[in-house]
Amino acid sequence: MTDEPTFRRPSEASEALQKEARLPMTGWQQEVDQGLTYGLEAAESIRDRTIPTFSRGELPHYAGINTFLKAPYLEDVRKVGNYDVAIVGVPHDSGTTYRPGTRFGPQGIRKISALYTPYNFELGVDLREQITLCDVGDVFTIPANNEKSFDQISKGIAHIFSSGAFPIILGGDHSIGFPTVRGVCRHLGDKKVGIIHFDRHVDTQETDLDERMHTCPWFHATNMANAPAENLVQLGIGGWQVPRQGVKVCRERGTNILTVTDIMEMGLDAAADFAIEKATDGTDCVWISFDIDCIDAGFVPGTGWPEPGGLMPREALYLLKRIIQETTVCGIEVVEVSPPYDVSDMTALMATRVICDTMAHLVVSGQLPRQGKPDYIHDEANMNVDQAWE
Repeated sequence: MTDEPTFRRPSEASEALQKEARLPMTGWQQEVDQGLTYGLEAAESIRDRTIPTFSRGELPHYAGINTFLKAPYLEDVRKVGNYDVAIVGVPHDSGTTYRPGTRFGPQGIRKISALYTPYNFELGVDLREQITLCDVGDVFTIPANNEKSFDQISKGIAHIFSSGAFPIILGGDHSIGFPTVRGVCRHLGDKKVGIIHFDRHVDTQETDLDERMHTCPWFHATNMANAPAENLVQLGIGGWQVPRQGVKVCRERGTNILTVTDIMEMGLDAAADFAIEKATDGTDCVWISFDIDCIDAGFVPGTGWPEPGGLMPREALYLLKRIIQETTVCGIEVVEVSPPYDVSDMTALMATRVICDTMAHLVVSGQLPRQGKPDYIHDEANMNVDQAWE
């Protein structure tokens, strides 16, 4: 007979058991009551009288209409400010330079998110009980026209951001990184945003194939005074797919890069400290851009530019935890999920995990639920925050 494991402090599991006991059941009961009202009471043979005739809410996971995490679909986006968090899809892949398919990323992420519950055991967070979440659907992007799509994206993100709802963007290829940040900057006034960019690629070219493609977002984002290049932190860069044109820009603008080897040699905590220090130096908030291909390609095959040698999922999630819990985060995008190349939805599932963890860490750090608009949000829009480009 083996001895029970011993810990120098209470185990994470024992602490999680106690956290769960303190969580309310109010949101769950509201969902049950609403399901019975909207979906009718179940047939008489059903003994569990919380089950309706028509599926409404979380259960069963394989039923229902796919919004993210089965959150309410907000058809009237003018009411988005009534929610703590807004999920928005950006089904755009006209900026892709090799494997298309990320226009289906929002659909793929929403579909597999039905597998999840709103409760996380280790963190002791139940999103249904602790925040209000909605899914506003997708931005209407224009196929084969990056610039018109960028204008649509910037307007949509600016609307959500200025409302006070926390924006979570489901990409889409990484070209959307520029218009999403531009949308945020339109409502920053004289405030500044640091960008923490998880990726295997620098994405700092001015153009690619004569256009602003998914290899170019940070060249143009860091042209904006609200998003200084010295506050751009890039985590996981490396391999055989980093164009020298982009590397030259990073060197000239003094951006901050850590390779996977850097992160492993200095340790996850030191890497997180570095990212937090650089992104928050002189800024008022942090934008997170999470390219799913920062994860080793063996875990995320469904992406446009898979590159072996990336971060392990646990490493990326730990860095994300430290960054979110210790900075003022103004939004996040998860990009480059390409369902046509995915296997068993594993890439979309990783994206879902990133998003759910983000919301949980915002709750743990007290950033959600919001008590009002953060003071970095400026009500009036500046439509000319980016430099002219032809």
